[in-house]
Amino acid sequence: MQAVERFEGGQKNREVAAASRVSEQSVERWRRQWRERGETGVLSKGSPGRPRLSDSQMARLERELERGPLVHGWADQRWTRAWIKTLIGRLYHVSYTVEGTWQPLKRHGWSWQQPARRAIERDDDAVERRKKTWPLVRKPRRLPGRDRPDHGQLTDVDDRSVASWLRAVEHELNRTA
Repeated sequence: MQAVERFEGGQKNREVAAASRVSEQSVERWRRQWRERGETGVLSKGSPGRPRLSDSQMARLERELERGPLVHGWADQRWTRAWIKTLIGRLYHVSYTVEGTWQPLKRHGWSWQQPARRAIERDDDAVERRKKTWPLVRKPRRLPGRDRPDHGQLTDVDDRSVASWLRAVEHELNRTA
């Protein structure tokens, strides 16, 4: 309410703007609202921010989310933020950003979830073999500044080391298979 005190003190718009670090145009708007409606006309109306759902709307949204995405036309069992955004728009004609859909859910106790189970087709032995052999299969490192062997530059490995590297990889793959 510093602006109101300055208005009542008879200060010019330029002085109020400099003291408040705002444009003169904002001060003119404040002064006009102050003259028309008094102190209440100058009070902040709050951040425009994102739209909020009421408690009853949030309760209905939670019920709809518990029904699952299949009921609402999506072909998966897990909700995505984009789908939740679309559902909120369909139900309430309110637009959230994809990132913003998380905020009301978090406020109401929802948490980020990951599937607890693994795919039925998963082969844990194959996964372990890959973890061991992948570092061996990766492309050999090149010396800095010599990353274009097609232009006559040499790499840090010669033909003998490549051949021995390939034999080692083949041996490791045969051994773990």
